[in-house]
Amino acid sequence: MRFVPETAGFLAAASTYAGAVTLAVFALSLVLFISGWLAPEITGLLAVALLVSFGVLEPQQAVQGFGTPALITLMGLFALSAGLFRSGGVDRLRALVGSEAIRTPRRMIMLLVAVVSPLSGFIPNTPIVATLLPVLENWCQRRGVSPSKVMLPLSFAVVIGGTITLLGTSTNLLASDVSRQLGYGAINLFDFTPIGLPLWLMGALYMVLVGDRLLPDRGQDDNLMASMTRQGYFTDVFIPAGSELVGQSLHNSRLQRRFDVDVLELHRESQSFSAPLADLTLQAGDRMLLRCRREDLLRLQQEHTITLAPVWVKPGDQPGEMPSGQTMRLVEVLLPAGSSIAGSSVRELRFRQRYNATLVAVRRGREVIRDLLGRVVLHAGDVLLVQAPIDTIRGLQNRNDLVLLDELEKDLPTTSRKGVALGISALVILLPMLGLLDLMAAVLLGVVLMVATGCLRAGEVQRAIRWDVILLLGSIFCFSVAMQNTGLAKGMAVDLLQSLQGWPAYGVLMAVFLLAQLFTETLTNGATVVLLMPIATELAKGLGLPPLAFIYAIVFAASLSFLTPIGYQCNLMVMAPGRYRFYDMTRYGAPLTIALTLVTPWLICRHFGL
Repeated sequence: MRFVPETAGFLAAASTYAGAVTLAVFALSLVLFISGWLAPEITGLLAVALLVSFGVLEPQQAVQGFGTPALITLMGLFALSAGLFRSGGVDRLRALVGSEAIRTPRRMIMLLVAVVSPLSGFIPNTPIVATLLPVLENWCQRRGVSPSKVMLPLSFAVVIGGTITLLGTSTNLLASDVSRQLGYGAINLFDFTPIGLPLWLMGALYMVLVGDRLLPDRGQDDNLMASMTRQGYFTDVFIPAGSELVGQSLHNSRLQRRFDVDVLELHRESQSFSAPLADLTLQAGDRMLLRCRREDLLRLQQEHTITLAPVWVKPGDQPGEMPSGQTMRLVEVLLPAGSSIAGSSVRELRFRQRYNATLVAVRRGREVIRDLLGRVVLHAGDVLLVQAPIDTIRGLQNRNDLVLLDELEKDLPTTSRKGVALGISALVILLPMLGLLDLMAAVLLGVVLMVATGCLRAGEVQRAIRWDVILLLGSIFCFSVAMQNTGLAKGMAVDLLQSLQGWPAYGVLMAVFLLAQLFTETLTNGATVVLLMPIATELAKGLGLPPLAFIYAIVFAASLSFLTPIGYQCNLMVMAPGRYRFYDMTRYGAPLTIALTLVTPWLICRHFGL
């Protein structure tokens, strides 16, 4: 590895072996991040492997991001928030969002920015969006309001609220670790608050006073379940022994000639068949998933052509038996960003066996996919219409790879432990604030207390952790180490210093803020932090300005993503339920982004006395 003088620029650092390899790995990662060919966390692991394989980093250096206090704290926060939600600690919040007193979209937006947004400063954003999505959809249906009028404000409210404290986002925690690794110390719990509070107030005013006019109205009836219901009634049926269908194929039977019936799936003992089914010979005991009109279904029953199967029947069970006593229900579920099943086809997943549920349709943007579902490759942001027993649906509420969009009112947490969960959560915040305990220790203690008091089961701790987020943040930390070790960070800072020399502090911070925003909207916010913080701090030292001011600029720019669904996973989660197009988010978020770009550097300058 060729020595790079401290005064050398970016090109000199890039001309070394280690510098060239680092840039090549970064370019490859950039392509994979943008294209989505690999899941982000897999791309991060690939970057670690390549940097070690080519000798740029030692193994201990490449994986040090996995053992940082911030990552351990984040893992604990996921479990802590799961205990809070599942013990009933947010019952009041869910009831408030779904209240009959909230009658208009404007009032709902006021509630979101006044109550939900500050709460997101202490609870990871993704669980908040996941738990409130079904409540908000239910409210829209009752009020005849288009979901497009409130879903983006929900995402924007939790995103901007996450900047209030260190706990608000994984980005903040990652930045604290990078700051410590760079030698500027860890960021404390409320260090961001003096800047985050004014930004929250500004975002709230925008969404309440201006933003509603820029939100599209997609209507309230064009949801997946409603559109499918208009085209037919879904039900499981059996072919009884005396049915005229026995021994015939669907093509030769009168089922599809005389009646408006679609056979979506057929199950025979342990075998499952999907379209095309026209030439399949039917047998007594076959179970079919039909889509038909109610009147046709009744006629088929009267003629003893089919028998209704109102309960879930496992392969090998006889028609009419009720092995579990569970009635079927049709619900919508969302594939969130980072879902473990994204990128796989329905057939590869063995969806029915995996979830004990039947996939009926997939909505992707404004497209509804109903045919050849086994071949469909699932993507993050897809909405799935599934039919399953009620107990199976309850189980979906506890999974990270799917988000239930239908509120099961009888299953809302009502346990007597909600007070205990709230007390533990308050303790986790108070102990570090009073300087009595380190933040990581307080969070881990909170997780233990949640399990010990019965607010959270021990087995639920692991399921609550977003391992995709953990793997991504832990792996991309290697870029920060590589940028420093190879001199690339210092070299880029030297070049930027020549361009920005003589600029006022406000102008330099705005330039850094804009650069970080560009990275965030095209990459991930975590990648933005680890790549740009070493460069920004070197630039600050060259200009004789406080490095922490530049760290703040990077963090806030990485957290305030309002232009594309790529930059922040909460934005992606609301895209399908709100039936938004890509341009809708840009149109709604652009004025807020411009305002924040002008105000945030000014607030940072005021905070640091620049």
